[in-house]
Amino acid sequence: MNNPPKNSATTSTPKTKRKRNPNPPLPAIDKAQAVLAVWTEKCKPAEVCRQLGINWITFHQWQQRAMEGMLQALESRVNLKEGAALSPKLQALLAQKQRAVTTSRLQAKLEHAQNKLASGAEKPA
Repeated sequence: MNNPPKNSATTSTPKTKRKRNPNPPLPAIDKAQAVLAVWTEKCKPAEVCRQLGINWITFHQWQQRAMEGMLQALESRVNLKEGAALSPKLQALLAQKQRAVTTSRLQAKLEHAQNKLASGAEKPA
């Protein structure tokens, strides 16, 4: 019983999933420098994205988080000591976004109800 040696080309190996982003996460300082480079117009966003190997959406998220962090950092410490988890400005931004979502949902429900009423009125009794 002589078994032939296994050839690596004939052996089946389980396929491993490729990671979506093979690069390790960038430190916060690199992200901050990238955002500030764009904000001070030293670089264009596309150039920063290309250099760091990231997509535009990721960079846009960094910019939004940087702005939110700046607003929170610049908020009066008195407001934060009163126990508010978020500063009033951040609470206002979140409330504005929530109102937009709620309004769009209510609009969709209203249109649906109007369509049901319209289709019900068209049917002969």
